Amino acid sequence: MIARVMYFVVSIALLLGFVVIVVTGGQLIATGSAAAMGIGVCAEVLVALGCWFLWKTYRFGRRSGQLARQLEAEGGLPVDELKRSAAGRIDRDAADEVFARRQAETESAPEDWRAWFRLAVAYADARDTPRARRAMQRAIRLHDARA
Repeated sequence: MIARVMYFVVSIALLLGFVVIVVTGGQLIATGSAAAMGIGVCAEVLVALGCWFLWKTYRFGRRSGQLARQLEAEGGLPVDELKRSAAGRIDRDAADEVFARRQAETESAPEDWRAWFRLAVAYADARDTPRARRAMQRAIRLHDARA
């Protein structure tokens, strides 16, 4: 829940910053000076890219949450079976063992979005965020293809 609140707060701050940049970029474009117009156009392009990135991130979180809720309703969410240290850190050997099982499950059913979802969770537990994100994106694509 704290992650959602923080995402919302940061997104609002980012959108407010975008508004300021758009207004300033518009004023620079209106000056008529070639250099100022160039800077203004670049500012507008950067805002467009930022909005696109924010939308993609929001959509990814929303879609992965939908898959998690569906998997939970089916009783297929991965159980947290990882050993942890006294400080709460995940034991690396335990994470590797769970990851190996999830990877084998995904290799045996490469078109099953549920297997890819569980593999994404295993990647996240192993703190491999780029691969976790790619695995979750694959799960979303497979789910959408079946819908």
